[in-house]
Amino acid sequence: MPPAGELRDQSPSKNNNTQSSDTQSADAAAAAAAAISAAAADAEAAGLWTQIKAEARRDAEAEPALASYLYSTILSHSSLERSISFHLGNKLCSSTLLSTLLYDLFLNTFTSDPSLRNATVADLRAARVRDPACISFSHCLLNYKGFLAIQAHRVSHKLWTQTRKPLALALHSRISDVFAVDIHPAAKIGKGILLDHATGVVIGETAVIGNNVSILHHVTLGGTGKACGDRHPKIGDGCLIGAGATILGNVKIGAGAKVGAGSVVLIDVPPRGTAVGNPARLVGGKEKPTSLEEECPGESMDHTSFISEWSDYII
Repeated sequence: MPPAGELRDQSPSKNNNTQSSDTQSADAAAAAAAAISAAAADAEAAGLWTQIKAEARRDAEAEPALASYLYSTILSHSSLERSISFHLGNKLCSSTLLSTLLYDLFLNTFTSDPSLRNATVADLRAARVRDPACISFSHCLLNYKGFLAIQAHRVSHKLWTQTRKPLALALHSRISDVFAVDIHPAAKIGKGILLDHATGVVIGETAVIGNNVSILHHVTLGGTGKACGDRHPKIGDGCLIGAGATILGNVKIGAGAKVGAGSVVLIDVPPRGTAVGNPARLVGGKEKPTSLEEECPGESMDHTSFISEWSDYII
């Protein structure tokens, strides 16, 4: 029988081996799950791109005047990333920012980070499902300036995080000039985003927007003008922000909340709550604010269901 000292020396080794094996198994499972998720995302993007090309062919046959345009922007490209890089490069180019330079910039950014491609797919689906005026994915890809502004912002944000701030700011300026949408490159934006109409949308430097959010035209996510540092709104997943709404300061709009058109919000809105008016009021009052029944107003696009439960409580 080995001395007690030898037993004490071997026991931790067994435990360490077991822990190491468990860690390796967990890592392998995580890697396998990531690979499956990536494969599913690739398949979804490929399927959507096939549909976009079919829509473009149909439109080219129906309207020969658009055939050359549709060929150059969609049909001549082998992937969604190449098409949108070409289209944005031509939209945003200037005498000093050449379309070829922008094409290379967009394409390198999209292909180096698959999450950007996945966000583009989610944004396309958001526009197609939520906006009854959107007749096809190709229509959104070519003509929806809110969609295009968001995709260009994703690239400017990537540049900002890579400390390429002068180029990020130059791109930000062109996005604002061309699309009338002003999103600071540092702002963090999720996926499945719809900027409906988009004109006049302003999103500040430290703003954060979650997933599956819908924002209408002339919305401001701004600062109060007297704060520094983290000073802009934080919008939770699934929110709906109505046209002309102004949200100022480092306030939180909880997940699944709704801000009515023309509202001015200066204080937090609880999750699944509704804020309306100037100054904004919580529907249902302070003590028992009405909780929205739908899981995701940002997807349902229901702007008016709160009217029957009006409250005078000022937030």
